Amino acid sequence: MTTEKILSPFDGRVIGEMPVSGAEEVERAILRSQAAFQKMRKLPRFVRADILLKAAELIKQRRDEFITTIAGEAGKPLYDARGEVSRAIFNLTNAAAEARRFGGEEVPLDMDAGVFEYQTTDSQGRPIALADLDSEALNRMRRRIGIARRFPIGPILAISPFNFPLNLVVHKVAPAIAVGNSVVLKPAPQTPLTSLLLQQVLTEAGLPDGALEVLHCSVPLAESMVRDERFAMVSFTGSARVGWHIKDIAGRKKVALELGGNGAVVVAEDADLDLAAARCVRGGVVYGGQYCIGVQRILVQESVAAAFTAKLVERVRACKVGDPMQEGVDVGPVIDEGSAIRIQSWIDEAVAGGAKLLHGGPRQGAVVQPTVLTDTAKGMKIEDEEVFGPVLTVNSYGSFDEAIARAGDSKYGLQGGMFTNDLRRAFQAIEDWDVGGLMVNDVPIYRIDNMPFGGWKESGFGREGTRYAMEEMSDIKHLVINYA
Repeated sequence: MTTEKILSPFDGRVIGEMPVSGAEEVERAILRSQAAFQKMRKLPRFVRADILLKAAELIKQRRDEFITTIAGEAGKPLYDARGEVSRAIFNLTNAAAEARRFGGEEVPLDMDAGVFEYQTTDSQGRPIALADLDSEALNRMRRRIGIARRFPIGPILAISPFNFPLNLVVHKVAPAIAVGNSVVLKPAPQTPLTSLLLQQVLTEAGLPDGALEVLHCSVPLAESMVRDERFAMVSFTGSARVGWHIKDIAGRKKVALELGGNGAVVVAEDADLDLAAARCVRGGVVYGGQYCIGVQRILVQESVAAAFTAKLVERVRACKVGDPMQEGVDVGPVIDEGSAIRIQSWIDEAVAGGAKLLHGGPRQGAVVQPTVLTDTAKGMKIEDEEVFGPVLTVNSYGSFDEAIARAGDSKYGLQGGMFTNDLRRAFQAIEDWDVGGLMVNDVPIYRIDNMPFGGWKESGFGREGTRYAMEEMSDIKHLVINYA
């Protein structure tokens, strides 16, 4: 098998080598996954839970190795790489807890008198009339129970992005294991080494052979797997363009898509401006802005716009930019120079169209300087599309209704944020703003890994978050027993 060198997006140094899978390796992996599913589906809950717990403990023991691998191949600052590892550990332990209790529910079958009368007969098969029954006879006849049980659906094809090479992989793999599925994982081509580490850890934790296959393969081979009916489901996180293409070619299998966003934040006149500015900067520049729920568009009430903007720019100026392997760096590179060139072109296009550059500078290789723009407008890529870079736009609004309308005027609907002490506004916003999650007095990047997570509109469909992903990766069989 050939290998491919995986390079640092910051300085091009070799981080490691990854085996490249061809058509034969892909076919073997699918067959192994099918065989492993037959074992996984029969494992008791406690076995699946214990595997996940052991994996979490092993990651704790190899924490530094995971951190440096993530920082190296993804160009992620060390602080954020540490946070990602902590989140993955929680993700695994939470999946273990959910594996022990996840099952189904009783479905009541005696809710309506008319339907009960119609569906029930006496011991000779003759219709009954409820009016003719005494309480003892009625009690005998009502003895039916419905049990809706959840079962694993089969091998899952998981396709993950580069920006969270551990935790967004765990978001797919851990729920699949928890319910008893097997997984074939295609990690992002830029960041496959972390997936290999995770596979090693899960194997050492006792995961059956073939239950997690990792394939670093070409796009045509990945598309062939998406089309392959031996998979029960495709779970994809990545760009909207690729995600909707996957849905088009996936056939009859289940599909879950966690796609992009251009996250908006509304700052009301009663907001804590220092908190709002600090969180908006963190939400906008974390990991070079390569965050599907990152802050991109900020809308500030006009009476506090000048004060807020000054605080925002001051905090952006204070961000330390440079080598992600150096302690204290806030912003490292984006994933490659091509992405940096695209981001810079969107900034330049906005300025040429009338936007004002409040802070920023020319890119250096793959490093894009944290940027603040104002006077941006609909029709600019920096407003309409997902920038996936450390770029913030800030504009003022008059009425709260105007702010919510502009925030929601997007083809995306992943997560949003707002800063206000008026709970009425918060409830109005969640009714009128079509996003999968709304963070009040915080920014869209806030995500705890057991939360339901997913988007509206072109941000995809289906939900991640441990229990919610387990529901997506299982299906219901309904058992009805007449024990009269």
